[in-house]
Amino acid sequence: MENGFVEAALSFPTVLLTPLLILVVGYWLVVIVGGADPEHGHGHGALLGVPIPVFVSLLVALAWFGTLAGAQWHGPAPLWLIPIAALVAAAIVTRLVAIPLRRLLPTGPAASRADFVGLTCVIRTGRVTRTFGQAEVHSPDGSSAIIQVRQTGADELPAGTVALIYDVDPEGEFFWVVPADIAKKGL
Repeated sequence: MENGFVEAALSFPTVLLTPLLILVVGYWLVVIVGGADPEHGHGHGALLGVPIPVFVSLLVALAWFGTLAGAQWHGPAPLWLIPIAALVAAAIVTRLVAIPLRRLLPTGPAASRADFVGLTCVIRTGRVTRTFGQAEVHSPDGSSAIIQVRQTGADELPAGTVALIYDVDPEGEFFWVVPADIAKKGL
């Protein structure tokens, strides 16, 4: 069985696409070990809404399989016609697969800590100082997170107080907050 498979993979017309399939497999091995990002340039480098590496990988794998199967069952058709038919069939199937696949892929920018700036949070620790504090924040998608918060002033921020997140410190991995009712304090 193994010799027959290797022989079929290395015989005409399958051998035309075997090097491309080896490149695709090698690329995905590099992706698995973290050496490449298949979604790099997703918004700019996409075919039918699918990242180019995913689209090309599907196309090559399907075309390779088509030439392998076609070479075994070509009947009276000439062998040179098999890779052309396999590429056309692979392009059609890849297009059909890309339509539902793009719905599974994330769209828009990746989430970041800066997305919390401008939202209100509820203090969950007994107090918030220049060096200590935690709060719970709810993002617009409905999820919540416990975040580290700090304040620069001497405002009382006990547990249960609603505060406004106005900045993020990426090095310290915390957010700066002020009481949400700060606008009313001067009245």
